[in-house]
Amino acid sequence: QVQLVESGGGSVQSGGSLRLSCAASGIRFTYYGMGWHRQAPGKQRELVAAITRGGTTNYSDSVKGRFTISRDNAKSTVYLQMNSLKPEDTAVYYCGANWWSSTQIDYWGRGTQVTISS
Repeated sequence: QVQLVESGGGSVQSGGSLRLSCAASGIRFTYYGMGWHRQAPGKQRELVAAITRGGTTNYSDSVKGRFTISRDNAKSTVYLQMNSLKPEDTAVYYCGANWWSSTQIDYWGRGTQVTISS
């Protein structure tokens, strides 16, 4: 059974930091690209940051320079370090896994709420 379990969400003030974690089980982690996506109320889910099997990273323009994605293959875990948080970063953050180099998300986590107050 495949599971992606996010943790680390919460409520912080603008300018603060949070670190999200996503622990994967039931998959051969090193075979998957991983990504963090978010969905704010009334908006579509968007890709925030992604990391390939080889460690290449990609960020949306809205978070570039503030967020850092990383992965620990030994722990089957992907992280999202979020600094200089803004109220517009408020959303449910989801972890996604895509097989090899595919852009299609094969597995999703259930999400973790991030709320930034001004």
